[in-house]
This record gives sequence, structure tokens and C-alpha cells, in this order.
Amino acid sequence: MARAIGDLVAEAEAEADANLELRRSWNVAPTSDVPVVLERVLDGAAVRQVHVARWGLVPGWAKDSSVGVRAFNARSETLLEKPTFRDAVLSRRCAVPMEGYYEWQAGPGGTRKPYFVRRADGRLHWFAGLYEWWADPALSAGDPNRWLLSASVITLASPEPESADPLLRRLGELHDRMPLPLAGEDLDAWLAPGTLSATKALEALGCALGNAYAAAAGWIIEPANPAVGNVRHDGPWLLDAEAEPGNETEAVLF
Repeated sequence: MARAIGDLVAEAEAEADANLELRRSWNVAPTSDVPVVLERVLDGAAVRQVHVARWGLVPGWAKDSSVGVRAFNARSETLLEKPTFRDAVLSRRCAVPMEGYYEWQAGPGGTRKPYFVRRADGRLHWFAGLYEWWADPALSAGDPNRWLLSASVITLASPEPESADPLLRRLGELHDRMPLPLAGEDLDAWLAPGTLSATKALEALGCALGNAYAAAAGWIIEPANPAVGNVRHDGPWLLDAEAEPGNETEAVLF
């Protein structure tokens, strides 16, 4: 996320803790910190908030946080079947804002080429996500570092490569999965606080899935720099496929 925290909070129409810090980054790997937007009921009213979470969901029952390494994405088709995600989809839903995301397209001879997917209007993507709070059993109840907030991004099948729409066809050629976009009423329904029944959760998910390809129609796919494959590389030059490595900074947020 290369935007200032104030810009993110304004676009999310949310509140943020005064001490919330988001460092600019153009390259993020699983287990790094990411911003998430969620809603909680405070004094009887739903309040939308921005938090920072570790990318890779750690369910409350996990013995240690290493579970999150394998849970940075959640397939929409099996959310209620997988123990890691099925509790969160009922009561801990969030949106993960991004300015864009990288995807690697496979080529001949095992080659791969990176691309950056962003919105044509320059606004943030809002992708469906799940979040969890996990208590580290090795730390005491009063330790401020005991609780870990983590999150996962929900994905769906990409459009068929034979799609009549050029952009959707390109998305299908790029990769067989894509993050699930949220907009308008779909975003509001997904973030609505409270515990849903499995049926209601599937309804909210189904509406977002039904509108996903329409939302993707406003995206742009551009070549990215192959250096993005190394998380030690960071900077706006990663969006230029021909650029030479620039100043290196640690990647922490997207």
C-alpha cells in the first residue's frame, strides 16, 4: 500500500486508531502485515474500522501461528468445509484493500512473467477476506503481544480463457484463480457485523461471486518487473517491467 493512512481511511469510510501505522510498499509476501477493514458493533452501532493484520489466517484453535503460512488464500468453493476458515466466514469477515496485485503467468519451458493488476480508475481494490484473533499460549494473559490478528484473501475461479470479453479472457489466461472483489452493496453485506447462519453466509458470498466478473471489467493488466519475485526488492520501479533495481526497502504492507 503506497497511500497515506488518511487516504486509506477516507476511501474506506472507516475509523482508524491514532497509532495505526502503514508503511508504503510495492511488494508483499505471505506472513507480512496488511491492512484490513472490518465492522464491529460499538454502543449499539456498526462501526467500520481499519486494522493491521498478518497475511495468513491463524484460527483460534491453532497450537502455533505457523498455520497461517498455508492459509493466506481461501478458496470460495470450500470455505464452509475447511476447519481453518469455516468459523471465520460465519462471524469474522473483512475486506482487504489493495492498490493492485501481482500475478505470474506461466510460459513455455517453465518460464514465468509477472503482471500487475489494478483498477483503471486508480481507486483501491476491495477484496473479500476473513480475519481471526489468535492468543499465543506461550504468553501471559496480560501480555500486550499475546493476541495476533491475521487475515486471508478469498479467491474464486478466473473467467474462462475463451471468454468473449477481452479483459476477462486475459484474466483467464493470466491465472486460474483471482481474488474476490467487493463493491457497493456486496461490500456492505460482507462487512456487516454479527454471526450469520451458513445459509446467510453463502448468500452474501454468492452475491459477491455473481458480480465478480462485472467488477473485474474495470481492471488493467500491465507487465511488472521480474524483481518482484524477491521480497527484498521494493519500490515503485517494480511496476516498470524494464527498470533496473532501485533503492531497496523492507516490504511490509500492500
